Amino acid sequence: MERNWAGNLEYRATRIVHPSSIDELREALSGDGPIRMLGTRHTFNDLADTAGTLIATDRLPAEVDAGSAPGVVRLSGGLRYGEVAPRLQERGLALANLASLPHISVAGAVATGTHGSGDRIGSLASAVRAVSFLTPDGEVRSLRRGDADFDGAVVHLGALGVVLALELDVEPTYDVAQTVHEAPRWDAILADLDATTSLGTSVSIFTRWSDAETADQLWVKQRLPVEADPAERRRAVVDRLGARPASVPRHPILGMPADACTAQLGEPGPWFERLPHFRLEFTPSAGEELQSEYLVPRADAVDAIEALRSLAHRIAPLLQVCEVRTVAADSLWLSPAYGTDVVCLHFTWLLDQAAVEALLPVIEAALPTTARPHWGKLFTLPADELRRRYPRFDEFAALRERFDPAGRLRNAYLERIGL
Repeated sequence: MERNWAGNLEYRATRIVHPSSIDELREALSGDGPIRMLGTRHTFNDLADTAGTLIATDRLPAEVDAGSAPGVVRLSGGLRYGEVAPRLQERGLALANLASLPHISVAGAVATGTHGSGDRIGSLASAVRAVSFLTPDGEVRSLRRGDADFDGAVVHLGALGVVLALELDVEPTYDVAQTVHEAPRWDAILADLDATTSLGTSVSIFTRWSDAETADQLWVKQRLPVEADPAERRRAVVDRLGARPASVPRHPILGMPADACTAQLGEPGPWFERLPHFRLEFTPSAGEELQSEYLVPRADAVDAIEALRSLAHRIAPLLQVCEVRTVAADSLWLSPAYGTDVVCLHFTWLLDQAAVEALLPVIEAALPTTARPHWGKLFTLPADELRRRYPRFDEFAALRERFDPAGRLRNAYLERIGL
């Protein structure tokens, strides 16, 4: 019996294969039954599920090549960010951002539009400059930034093929310092949300919604050296929020030990040891949780947060923590940040799927109708509503048909969302 990371989903596959070469991968793809790809299993819905064959990418040849061209790294999609980052650091290179967990695979994060945080930083998928797929018919198909279908193929929900390799933008390595501030006031945050989210390179607000007036924590990750905004201005913003500096390292969920978290208290360190919230060598939790996330245009963000405040009494009993952070716009068809800067509303729920799924329609009805869900997390929006919120949805459906005309990569999830 195989389950996802959270333990809330049992995969229905008749077999799971772990090819260790491209030839073995082609063999796994041969035949006419349904297939899906399995990465680090950090999805909370049936996106990766199938009644046929699951192809795990964890044993495919590992490649990290940063010498082929300036400003680019070519790597195997099955690698985890926490495995790639130290190899880049050894070469004096870095990525612009990382997600809160370094434990997720590069291909899986890109395919679902997963992100880190930063007003001026795009999702992890926005760093992709080329992608190569092995399609169900055994053909290698590669697309590069600027190609006609490239923007449609990057965030692909596993509907185009197995990702053999990705090329990502890289830059010279840099350091980051992380600080945590406690008990910022919501009224002050929402009075000037832009001032709050611009306090650092990456900013996260954490709350359990047990108090609709005050958030729990404000995490600020600042790239060094600071290129703009004097320290005095940042201190003034924090003071206006009524927040106080944490005296000891904190976990995003107040009361939990911070051993698994990246270093705080302003201690500088390499980008890959500060941008994630959690350290690779630790399992950040037991996995017994559910997650949902909705990304709203910045113009609608205050209304969205106010809607959550009004539902705090219903959200809090099911919640471990809610995180608010930002992502810059991109041009990727199925990216939740397509065409607009967004504010992300992320929920880590208790492992009570029936209760969470009953609450999600209430949250979705309260949020602005511009909110887009994270593809790998729990949501209940129907296919017609998703199509309305993603202007290039039908174009992606046509692209999927060209890559997989026999529909072998389709599953219940894709059918449910209209693909």
